[in-house]
Amino acid sequence: MKSLLNIIKGITFSVAILAAVSSCMARKEYQRPDKVVDEKLFRTDMLPSDSTNIANVSWKEIFTDPILQGHINKALENNLDIRIALQSITSAEAYLKQSKAAYEPTLTVGPGYTFQTQSLNTQTGQLFGQRRYINQLDITASIGFEADIWGKLKAQQKAQLATYLGTVAAHKAVKSDLIASIASSYYQLLTYDAQKRIIQETIEVREKNLETTQALKIAGTVTEVAVQQSEALVLNAKSMLIDVDTQIQLLENTMSLLMGEPSHSIERSTLETQKVPIDLKLGYPAQLLSNRPDVMQAEYSLMNAFELTNSAKAQFYPTLKITGSGGLQSMDIDHLFSVNSLFANVVGGLAQPILNKRTIRTNYEVSLANQETAYLNFRKTILTAGKEVSDAIRVFSVQDSYIDLKEKELDAYKKSVDYSQELVNYGMANYLEVLNASVNSLNAELNIANAEYSKMKAAVELYQALGGGWK
Repeated sequence: MKSLLNIIKGITFSVAILAAVSSCMARKEYQRPDKVVDEKLFRTDMLPSDSTNIANVSWKEIFTDPILQGHINKALENNLDIRIALQSITSAEAYLKQSKAAYEPTLTVGPGYTFQTQSLNTQTGQLFGQRRYINQLDITASIGFEADIWGKLKAQQKAQLATYLGTVAAHKAVKSDLIASIASSYYQLLTYDAQKRIIQETIEVREKNLETTQALKIAGTVTEVAVQQSEALVLNAKSMLIDVDTQIQLLENTMSLLMGEPSHSIERSTLETQKVPIDLKLGYPAQLLSNRPDVMQAEYSLMNAFELTNSAKAQFYPTLKITGSGGLQSMDIDHLFSVNSLFANVVGGLAQPILNKRTIRTNYEVSLANQETAYLNFRKTILTAGKEVSDAIRVFSVQDSYIDLKEKELDAYKKSVDYSQELVNYGMANYLEVLNASVNSLNAELNIANAEYSKMKAAVELYQALGGGWK
């Protein structure tokens, strides 16, 4: 028993010495790469120096329509992509728990039975001269432990933690995309509704114009050509109505899928009642690192690759493993539980890899390449985020001016329709002028509805680009 204690003391002393040495060769800690983002990331001079920004605002403060909020809440509860992302988090959490358990020793306990007989045609068999049968019973406990001298296990744990946090960020990204998709689809539905009303009103006006044209033909003011052209405009508007109705139903089917439900009609308000907040703070470019889920996920991937490189590098150094076993052994069950049946052994050793077909170096070189790839992806994600924010800021900032011009354009076209119709009534103009003015007026009115949608969609994209949507 003293010799066993001496062995344990010797191994403990060796571990202490190696720990002291390893403190001089501590694993590297992750640090965010320098200059991965700067204040010139956005192509704009309109960024306020305000610590609060749009990404820290709940989506309910941006999308204030209560019906839309109900659709978003339902989607967050039922969407299948979100439920899939949650399962990924559960899986990553299990692997994280396993990495934390790597510091713990392995322990196995169980009974065993061995039957043995030797061959008579071997040297041992000839020595005994006759066949012998040996039965051995045992109850054995085995324990194994690997000392994390060079930080390999810690690096693996941190790598798994980064993977777990990456799945959490991915879940946030799915929520962000889902909220943006629901809001954009909802606003698109309202736009189609507005365009449908415009087209229906246009059909009524054009049918009346057709009756007027037919009367003018009877009076000899216009020809049959004008009548046919007027009828063609009516048919054109009716075909546009069919197309809008089709687009409405397709979009309703899409929103139903996003909410995890069978296709059905979607409850909604009107385009005129929508208000988008205009006092949104954009925040600092660097805040993309803490707000955008895709940027967070890209950095966690970089952290994972960095820690796996640490782990691969630690493979070059000796591994200290301690194993031991003990229990009861006897050739018959009657003496199995006696003191004389006790046995124990402890083995401790350092294993230094020398020749292993270049496996360790290959793994290390591959980990370095993977780390560089993760850095480039991180940098690309940052630049992409900057582009998306710049695009969204530009589109959002010009929509009011664009809508104002389109409304003036529509007013001019409506006056043109009235004037040209009056001139035709007096035989002072060609009816083709009335037709052109009518077509241009309808297009201008539809374009205003599209411009209103573009403004709301730009607000959605700006909110999403700055990292909002998931809170």
